[in-house]
Amino acid sequence: MVRYLRHQVGLSENALELGIKQSQLEQAPLPAVLWRFGLISLEQFDAVITWQDQEG
Repeated sequence: MVRYLRHQVGLSENALELGIKQSQLEQAPLPAVLWRFGLISLEQFDAVITWQDQEG
C-alpha cells in the first residue's frame, strides 16, 4: 500500500511517515488517517480503498 500511495497517489515521504506513525498510534487504517489529516482527498481515499479491495 505504501508503494501505491507513493507512486500512484503521489504522497511525499513526510506525509507517509506521519500517516504511518499516527495509524499505528491509533490502531486505525492508514487510508482513513491520511484522509482525516487532509493528506489525501476523498477521491484519493476512494481510489485507495478500491485498489485495496482489488489487491486483497
